[in-house]
Amino acid sequence: MGTALKLKFKLRKTFLHYLHSHSLNFCTRPHQKLPFCSRSPSPYQDHELLCAISEAIQNSETKHIHFSQNPTLRRILPSLTPRHVTNLINLNPLSLSPSSLLSFFHWLASRPPFRHTLHSFCTMVHFLCSHRMLPQAHSLLSFLVSRKGTNSASSLFSSILQTMPPRHSPLVFDALISAYVESGFIPDAVQCFRLVVNNNFPVPLPASGNLLHRMMKLKPVKPSWEFYLEVLDCGYPPKVYLFNVLMHGFCKVGDLRTARLVFDEIPKRGLRPTVVSFNTLIGGYCKSGNVEEGFRLKSVMESERICPDVFTFSALINGLCKEGRLDEANRLFDEMCSRGLVPNGVTFTTLIDGQCKGGKVDLALKNFQMMLAEGIRPDLVTYNVLINGLCKVGDLKEARRLVNEMGAGGLKPDKITFTTLIDGCCKDGDMESALEIKKRMVEEGIELDDVAFTALISGFCRDGRVHDAERMLRDMLSAGFKPDDPTYTMVVDCFCKKGDVKMGFDLLKEMQSDGRVPGVVTYNALMNGLCKQGQMKNAKMLLDAMLNLGVVPNDITYNILLDGHCKHGSSVDFNIFNSETGLVTDFASYTALVNESSKTSKDHLKR
Repeated sequence: MGTALKLKFKLRKTFLHYLHSHSLNFCTRPHQKLPFCSRSPSPYQDHELLCAISEAIQNSETKHIHFSQNPTLRRILPSLTPRHVTNLINLNPLSLSPSSLLSFFHWLASRPPFRHTLHSFCTMVHFLCSHRMLPQAHSLLSFLVSRKGTNSASSLFSSILQTMPPRHSPLVFDALISAYVESGFIPDAVQCFRLVVNNNFPVPLPASGNLLHRMMKLKPVKPSWEFYLEVLDCGYPPKVYLFNVLMHGFCKVGDLRTARLVFDEIPKRGLRPTVVSFNTLIGGYCKSGNVEEGFRLKSVMESERICPDVFTFSALINGLCKEGRLDEANRLFDEMCSRGLVPNGVTFTTLIDGQCKGGKVDLALKNFQMMLAEGIRPDLVTYNVLINGLCKVGDLKEARRLVNEMGAGGLKPDKITFTTLIDGCCKDGDMESALEIKKRMVEEGIELDDVAFTALISGFCRDGRVHDAERMLRDMLSAGFKPDDPTYTMVVDCFCKKGDVKMGFDLLKEMQSDGRVPGVVTYNALMNGLCKQGQMKNAKMLLDAMLNLGVVPNDITYNILLDGHCKHGSSVDFNIFNSETGLVTDFASYTALVNESSKTSKDHLKR
């Protein structure tokens, strides 16, 4: 027992000497004024209290009792302040373990009315970082960040500086930036990085890397590029991978100028562009329509002994196909094969798509068979591209065969497949097959989209099945789609051609009630219906209504009216208009002809 008392006395004496020799150092460090420096007694005046707290913490752990059951801590707690906690952490008179102090810190936080301050939190963070307890330090900082929210980087960084001990760990800045990154407060994380650099602290490389990777997933891309240059200038090791990611981001949004700046920066940083670097930029140029620049970069690759791969050729073939340069695309495909490169599914699909769009479906089918011979299994995109090409040339039989082949190969037709077939059947006039496909879609739980509905409406109108077209229009509205003006106009025109002009006007009112202003094509359909029935007075009223609404009639409008006057006016009227049919181009010409007709008719009656 006597030995324990002597040891206790010796520890206290050593602690007093430590306080006297270090208190000035704590309070006079540049850019670092601790909370107690100007408004509280020197920390060594609390040594008895700090030692008592430390002993109580030790006793609780030794006797395995909870802090709340320790009589000393219960007695001290009402008078305990955050300043005492800060001093306890900084001075740690009995050299308590970091985990012991952290447990006590957490316990205090759960004992109201005691409340930790920002300074006590930051002091504990420094203490944990100095003992390399990074997960625990990160947890405390994440809590602070969540409480402080956005735009708090400056104040939190300031508190970190103010509570910084003489021998601090630079890991604290890594933990701080990481806490902001993981909380999603990227601008704050960037500001923390800049504050670290501006205060001449070492750059926290791991956190900077995490921040860079997170920024590169965000839009817009430009801030990520600017920050990457900033980080590189601070000594962060350059990586080609990150340059490639940035280039991809700029190419994706069509900013090829900046993408090229990123590419050109790679050799400036002592690195060599990889095949991925070239492919990324070549792909960007080809998608933007600048295939020539893509080919120039391919030449640069080869001059630097970087062999173009399948992706290089695929990007260039895609660019050529988009421009309709199919012969060049075929030659490039042959060059790729001659180099021993095996085309992949993307290459074949790109070429097949270009050939189908260019009307060379036979060549597309030939490449499709070559694809199968190479053992490359077509995917849904490949089949859809080929089915679309076959439907466009009216080869529905082969298109249906491919659909069946898809099913046998384990591929399930999707909405695009069915919609393509519906459109092909409708254009071919085979409405029954189109309806069968529609029924199959419903049975398989695939909802029709606006393209499918429009194709069916168009097919019914083309077939003269106006009531079926109108029912499909209602189904389209019920499905939540908004038919566009051309779709409505098709149905209006179909009703008018069937002699039901009234229904055409009902549809016009429906369009107008939806807030839209039908164009001249819709009015021409109605005008044609009126003129065919000889309702020239109503046709004139419709013309006036168009002009009042600001819908400008075109030459078709006036020639419809002219044809109506020819067929339903007097014999004299007919002689005047007959010579002008197809030549009326504006309102003045039309009015002049009508006035001349009226004058001639009156002169004829006078005789």
